[in-house]
Amino acid sequence: MPPVNYARAFGCTGLLFSSGLTTGHKTRSGKKTIVGRAWTVRYVTIDNDQPGTVGDFIDQVSPGDVVVIDNAGRQDCTVWGGILSQLAMHKGIAGTVINGVCRDTAQANDAGYPLYALGNYMRTGKDRVQVAALCEPISVGGVLIKPGDLVVADIDGVVVIAEKHIDAVVDRAFSMQKIEHEIIKDVLNGMTITEARKKHNYHLLQRNPSK
Repeated sequence: MPPVNYARAFGCTGLLFSSGLTTGHKTRSGKKTIVGRAWTVRYVTIDNDQPGTVGDFIDQVSPGDVVVIDNAGRQDCTVWGGILSQLAMHKGIAGTVINGVCRDTAQANDAGYPLYALGNYMRTGKDRVQVAALCEPISVGGVLIKPGDLVVADIDGVVVIAEKHIDAVVDRAFSMQKIEHEIIKDVLNGMTITEARKKHNYHLLQRNPSK
């Protein structure tokens, strides 16, 4: 199911503030749809007194997870490149979402690995940023993301569903999708769109949880 269906379901389940849609993150490589549980990473500016590294966390990520990285939206240095894309694809990781930029996009494309980021840039993050936290809550595009949250992304953007609300949002999204299919069916069979939408209470869907 596309992320837009989950996005529509947020309003009618009252979860706009515990789940959300990131802003500005677009597909940069690989297949155009990903689904998986969030595996989070947070970067900070390099500490020259106690310098860290850009991290070897990829060894800890499980197949099917989505790596979600908060690099504070920085667009002057990258935290994901060709080595990570190729290794992640080999490990069966679902994809990567970056609050920042990526590089070596051609290598990611060649590997078929999905990247979602604010943009592409060539400068490495080495000696510019360092890993500050793994598997802790982070903020990406104004959305709080915790390890285990469900991440769904396609060419329209990235949606995050809080882990404790996954069942409610998914159930509501499928229910709304079924109604939309019925509307299309009715219109194709001769009903006007006004009539079809009224029949199925279309305009009340996002504010009528009982529908």
